[in-house]
Amino acid sequence: MSRFESDLVLRCLPGIPIADLPYQLQEEFVYRTDELPDRNFIIVHAGYRTDFASIPRILWRILPPGGRYREAAVVHDWLCDVDPKICNHIQASNVFDEAMEELGIKPWKRVVMAWCVRKFGPKFKAGE
Repeated sequence: MSRFESDLVLRCLPGIPIADLPYQLQEEFVYRTDELPDRNFIIVHAGYRTDFASIPRILWRILPPGGRYREAAVVHDWLCDVDPKICNHIQASNVFDEAMEELGIKPWKRVVMAWCVRKFGPKFKAGE
């Protein structure tokens, strides 16, 4: 059963533009997933920096980067940036969707955001 095993504890690094990843995890962040056959837990290490969801500024009014889905965005970014050897970009977007569902994100937002990361996010294969 998927769920967040810990709270997202972070701080904003003052004076850092959003494009330069201004948020830094202060503690390890753990998510249990059912989407990855070879890994049940995704562990995002303290010190990891994020901008949450990379959403074009024009859409921030309806999909702000740090919206209620920010925990899901951190897990997805970690899979893309740091741990791409455990899954491919499709699996990473499936984990993102699963995590958003766990957070209670409305289905239409989940569909839009998961489609966007599949279409416009980084493309990678497990083990690269």
